[in-house]
Amino acid sequence: MVSTGRPTIGLALGGGAARGWAHIGVLKSLVAAGLLPDIVAGTSMGAVAGACYVTGRLAALEEFATGLTRRRLFGFLDFNFAGSGLISGQRLSARLDRHLRQFEIERLERKFVAVATELGTGHEVWLNKGSLVNALKASFALPGIFRPVQINGRWLIDGALVNPIPVSVCRALGARIVIAVNLSSDPFGRGAVIHDQEALAEPTATVEDAELLGTNGRAAVHLLHRQIFGRSNGAPGMSAVMMDAINITQDRIARSRLAGDPPDITITPKTGGIGLFEFHRAYEAIELGVKAAEKQIDEIKIAVRALAA
Repeated sequence: MVSTGRPTIGLALGGGAARGWAHIGVLKSLVAAGLLPDIVAGTSMGAVAGACYVTGRLAALEEFATGLTRRRLFGFLDFNFAGSGLISGQRLSARLDRHLRQFEIERLERKFVAVATELGTGHEVWLNKGSLVNALKASFALPGIFRPVQINGRWLIDGALVNPIPVSVCRALGARIVIAVNLSSDPFGRGAVIHDQEALAEPTATVEDAELLGTNGRAAVHLLHRQIFGRSNGAPGMSAVMMDAINITQDRIARSRLAGDPPDITITPKTGGIGLFEFHRAYEAIELGVKAAEKQIDEIKIAVRALAA
């Protein structure tokens, strides 16, 4: 329920793939300071973190995140080369079901919305009723990575394509103060134009690749891992290409939307050094979230006092 004696606080949690673990640190800092959000709107990983907060499962999410290693992460990736996504997501869905299956969004104690995008139309869809698990799966369904999710006859994918940081959702639900958490805000070097870049040909395959393609067992798994996560020489894998492309789009859209509908407070964890698929670096991301939130605590308290009834 909304607290009395202070303005309604809305929290808009942006997408960011592995950088989304920083939301855990932000939420922990806000709760420790007594600044419990009354309204939570999340996109992609922001929706997952927000859902765990409103259901009292934030500690469980942190335990899961910090327990991930590269090997455990790979174990969660059930590859599906015949479908509409690289990963079927069944193993992750089973994990979500274990913790959140019983929750219906409209029955949560705090208002919650997960943002998704409808395929075909590009409509922004606010998931504020029904199964919490289904809403989360739709909100983080990265195109090309996870298969789309069908809800009420609509095929839905990642909400970051239309509303990367859902400030507008918080305002529509009645928030007097909106705090935005922007994980794509490391601004230096982004969006520049590179002039006079010489185009040079690059080899498409190596002798090692050819040898691995002709083998089975562990070598084939190693090749698959490299194709997904990238090579040791810095060449990106399939997942990195798709996720980085989405991140670039998300960053441009977020700048535009935040300019038109700015939040009252912006928390900007400096997560640019964490790769979008480096989910095993949760400790670092969470700590970056804690540090970024702590810098804004005093400003949030000032805003709350100024608008208190």
